Amino acid sequence: MEAKIVSRAMTVAMALAGDLHLRVDDVVVIQNSNMLSLHLLPCGVFARVALVGQEVAAFEVELAGRLAATRSPVATLEPRVEPRVHERDGFAVTLWTHYDTVAPDPDFPSAYADALRRLHSGMRSVEIAAPHFLDRVAEAERLVTNRDATPALTGTDRHLLLGTLHSAREQISGRSPAEQLLHGEPHPGNLLNTRDGPLFIDFETCCRGPVEFDLAHVPEEVAAHYPGIDHVLLAQCRRLVLALVAAWRWDIHDDFPDGHRHGRNILTLLRKGPPWPPLGGLTTE
Repeated sequence: MEAKIVSRAMTVAMALAGDLHLRVDDVVVIQNSNMLSLHLLPCGVFARVALVGQEVAAFEVELAGRLAATRSPVATLEPRVEPRVHERDGFAVTLWTHYDTVAPDPDFPSAYADALRRLHSGMRSVEIAAPHFLDRVAEAERLVTNRDATPALTGTDRHLLLGTLHSAREQISGRSPAEQLLHGEPHPGNLLNTRDGPLFIDFETCCRGPVEFDLAHVPEEVAAHYPGIDHVLLAQCRRLVLALVAAWRWDIHDDFPDGHRHGRNILTLLRKGPPWPPLGGLTTE
């Protein structure tokens, strides 16, 4: 978000919290992307703020509530207020529990994998409408095809991305994998390591697909602890996820820090060929 929008969003979050009898003397920006993440102090609330119409806040609130009921490892909504989306001055605000994080111990990859397995188990018991992971592929293909939307992408790189998206999609579909509700992006940035164990956050990218699509986002040592996976399918999902992320980095509206350099690094990996690294194992350096 632009600085002036961030300032407005912070003001809205503070005013809302005050109306809900939550004391706020200070606001700390945790993350600023398409959605603003704020830590409200001293009430200790985690607020997610987005422009109305540019979020799926209602979906996240409903899904978080259902997953919490299954005892899935997810961050919960703030218990002191009604669990809903608050709309004010053009912003959609949701209020969540704030968790203190702890440093990972040597067994963290195993705990990460077990948390993801338990999340998938809980998701199998939840009935909720969600897009298919191939819808995300179609969106990326449209983005790469549209030169006005990706003006800095060279013709050679455009051809590489389109070819990769198409072939990986065909390889995955050809294996006829079992599908279920997924987190969509369970990479380390969407996991909190708390005193109560790993908890997943940020369900705006939730979709339906094979569990290997989720596993393509986690580090290699985490996937190694997840039982019963199709390793051939996982490799193709990793390839697909790399191409998806590379496509997004060239979107003219993308606000990822130094996104073009990140996109070029992924294009280099795609040219290099297998073995395909997991997204969660990449750095932005």
